[in-house]
Amino acid sequence: MYSKTLQFIIILIVLSLVTNSNLSVAADESESAYALDQIIAMALERNPRVAGAEGVVRQSRGQQVAAGAYLNPSITGSAGRGSIRDPSTGVSITERTVTVEQPLEWPALRAARQRAADAGLASAMAGLDETRLALVADVKVAFFQLLLAQRDRQLAGQNLTTVEAVTEAVKVRVKSGEGARFEIIKATVEVQKARKEVSRTQNALQVARTRLDMLAGNGLGKDARVRGEFQSTRPRQSLSELITRAIGQNPTLRRQHHLVEQADHLIVKEQASKIPGFTMQGTYHREAGDEAITAGISMPIPLWYRRQGEIESALGAKRQTEAEWLRLRNEIEQTVTQHFQDAQTASEQLAVFEEGLLKQAEEALEIAKFSFQQGAASLLDVLDAQRVYRQTLWEYAQARADLSISLAKLERWTGGAS
Repeated sequence: MYSKTLQFIIILIVLSLVTNSNLSVAADESESAYALDQIIAMALERNPRVAGAEGVVRQSRGQQVAAGAYLNPSITGSAGRGSIRDPSTGVSITERTVTVEQPLEWPALRAARQRAADAGLASAMAGLDETRLALVADVKVAFFQLLLAQRDRQLAGQNLTTVEAVTEAVKVRVKSGEGARFEIIKATVEVQKARKEVSRTQNALQVARTRLDMLAGNGLGKDARVRGEFQSTRPRQSLSELITRAIGQNPTLRRQHHLVEQADHLIVKEQASKIPGFTMQGTYHREAGDEAITAGISMPIPLWYRRQGEIESALGAKRQTEAEWLRLRNEIEQTVTQHFQDAQTASEQLAVFEEGLLKQAEEALEIAKFSFQQGAASLLDVLDAQRVYRQTLWEYAQARADLSISLAKLERWTGGAS
């Protein structure tokens, strides 16, 4: 009787660590743990993807400046000693010639080039927004995966502690003659399984930490911990509303739309280039016995070739960008639908857990403990009930993580949080 009471006290103390645990993610709340907002800010500051997108914006601004620049003039000069020989007059001077040339372009050509550069800059700015939005979504996904890995590691550690305590209780029971020897073997196998699960969760936790640290520009460290909660809100908008919003706000589509605009202006530019620009010339010439100031104009004649190849190429580029815009639109619509359905499925699963499954698993564990106290159940029955309860907690955390990840991906493809 004393042995059974001792066993029950051991089990009761250990299992209380599980039954009284908070169902939310039990992340380390110390000052060394990072919150989601801190990690997002760090990623936006340090991740090279943002620096690359900012470089594209700067490059496009340079192209915009170049498109608005006027063509530079050119000056040609020559000088040399000269004299009149026939008939000889004895006149000898320094002869000189100075020519100034200013190339000019048609206003339509200049305007089309500037509009194309403006559209390119707008596309680069949308690309920067796209990069930031995608990075924030990736950080959120990695953050929730790390939260889940931390929860998994915590549950595995609790399970190992419980299984080891049960094994010790089984040994006491067998020594007292109240249990069969095979119970020790079974309990030992359970301990090995629990230790293997702890090792698996520890490896998964390290992988999740490394992934998040990489997104944060290696600013977190390989042993960083995170604190926070999973998202619990459901999608507040219907699928059709989310698709409409995605088409109107998604920076990927905005970027491609500006590329279509740029292609339009490049077509106009090539068509305007069929009439070539011209060059104004002014010359001052001084030689022995003669001085002259002349002006002129030069212009190539588009007789054999009128830029048919460049125009056709520009038309093809526009068609390609329009097709890419349509492809992206269809892909975004499909992706939003997929993540919306994933969020709906996760919400339904959470409802099942919160409306009874969690409570049922906890009650089953309490019944097993009570039955053991009354002598109607074995320690292994209690262990089985505890395993089911742990699995239920894990599946509940997985459903919460799935919902959080689906919502983060919805934000990415709809253009931001609603």
